[in-house]
Amino acid sequence: MGTTADPGFDTETLRRGIEGETAETLLSLYADDAEIRIVDRYAQPSSPKVLHGRDEIAEMLDDVYSRDMTHRMEHCVVQGDHVAFTESCAYPDGVRVLAESMMSLRDGKIVEQTTIQAWDE
Repeated sequence: MGTTADPGFDTETLRRGIEGETAETLLSLYADDAEIRIVDRYAQPSSPKVLHGRDEIAEMLDDVYSRDMTHRMEHCVVQGDHVAFTESCAYPDGVRVLAESMMSLRDGKIVEQTTIQAWDE
C-alpha cells in the first residue's frame, strides 16, 4: 500500500481512514462536491442511494463509525486518478459485510465513488 495516485492522495491515508474508529480521516479525503453512489440489497442498480457533498457523506460516515464493528481495507489498486478497493467489515455477533468501491479523483480528493456492498443475513 502507500502508493501515491498523485501528490495529494495516499492509499495509506485511505487505509487509516477506513480502519480508524472515527470518520474524520476518511472524510478528509473527499472533495466538497463529492458524490457517492451505493448499490446493495435496498438500493438496487436502477435506483442507487446517492449522497451529494461532504455534509451528506459525513452524516453517513458518522452513522457507520458509530456502530460496534471493525473495518479493514483488504485490497487497493491505483491507476492515475482512479482508485479501487475492497473493504471487509465485521460486527461482534459475526455478521460480515463486504464492499467494493471505485473512486475518481480530482486534485487529490475523491469526487466520485461507487460502492457495491453485501452482508450476511
